[in-house]
Amino acid sequence: MTMFAHTRVALGLLVLVGMAALTGCHPGVPDTVKIGVAQPLSGPLKDLGQDMVNGAQMAIDDINNTEGGLKIDGKVVKLEMVTADDKADAKAGEAAAHSLVEAGVVAVIGHLNSGVSIAAAPIYAEKMIPQLAISTKPEYTKLGLPTTLRLVASDALQSKAMGSIAGSLPGDHVYAVVDDNTPYGKSLAENAAAQLKGKTIGVRTSLDDKTTDFKALIPQLAEKKVDVFVTTLADFQIIALADQLVAAGLKNMQIVGSDTIKTEGMLKVNPQIGTIYATSPIIGAGEFTGGKPFLEKFRSRFKHDPVYAAHYAYDAVHVLAAALKKAKSADGKKLVPALKTVDALAPVTSSMRFAEDGEQRYGSVSVYQLNHGSWFLLTRSDVW
Repeated sequence: MTMFAHTRVALGLLVLVGMAALTGCHPGVPDTVKIGVAQPLSGPLKDLGQDMVNGAQMAIDDINNTEGGLKIDGKVVKLEMVTADDKADAKAGEAAAHSLVEAGVVAVIGHLNSGVSIAAAPIYAEKMIPQLAISTKPEYTKLGLPTTLRLVASDALQSKAMGSIAGSLPGDHVYAVVDDNTPYGKSLAENAAAQLKGKTIGVRTSLDDKTTDFKALIPQLAEKKVDVFVTTLADFQIIALADQLVAAGLKNMQIVGSDTIKTEGMLKVNPQIGTIYATSPIIGAGEFTGGKPFLEKFRSRFKHDPVYAAHYAYDAVHVLAAALKKAKSADGKKLVPALKTVDALAPVTSSMRFAEDGEQRYGSVSVYQLNHGSWFLLTRSDVW
């Protein structure tokens, strides 16, 4: 090689170095970081799924519109949401997971249903994509996968709360324990029933997660004189059941449900049914110090209150953004460890921290009572 050729190569390298200095060199950091949101966006649970989508989108827009934007290793990136409808079904959830992987998402806020989260988890783990689920079945984080992260307390705690509140109701009662035959509902109901030792359980049965016709169940409740109904059925199912119980003359029942009934939809339940309690690891946005500004912004944008857990999706995006900054990368091999060690301030809940096993470090379960068309907090605990 001639001296001239050496000089040309050296000049070329200097030009490249100069361009890198001017434009920034961030290998592995994309211009756009895609966040997947996999939820039921059709079917009976579509309102709950859309609520998660709304919360995530609001957070993404807030971060993108912040002065300076999100910087990863010094590079400004744009966050983008990619949604997928899991139809609250395991097979559809697997298909949704594959579609998000193919879309190139770096993390997924999904899924709502435990059975769907568990089915999809290996698909995300294979690509080292962190999965932040609102699902509560304990087995989700016991799959032996590094990518399973839970946004709230698990049902190991919620089942104790359900059994505790049902078992402590004054007087002698006959209980019914009815689940929706999903992995989430069946396990939660069985563990809640285990808390009712020494109590009379007159009816213990499984239905499904779509049943709204209870003509076969109501005679059993009447025959056994059930007056406390412990259940993991969803809000639309309890609304239908309440109407049918009242029509059959079975009023003044005490219903103890899980987080699937602690919704705005339940406010239209027939009040003649009696007293309704709900346990939930999903704490209402208004119960947090950071809830008021979030609710004002949410109402202004969507013209209604959140229906379920939009604030958890909102916070999850902010925690993801903090982890991306800490990892200085969108690579899952760096992002997953960062999520488990980042000490980010979640704008609404403030205390969204993941343990090494993916569980929420400071999760708790609340008990609410439906009274005069509103949910009122009775108590909350992280031990039960």
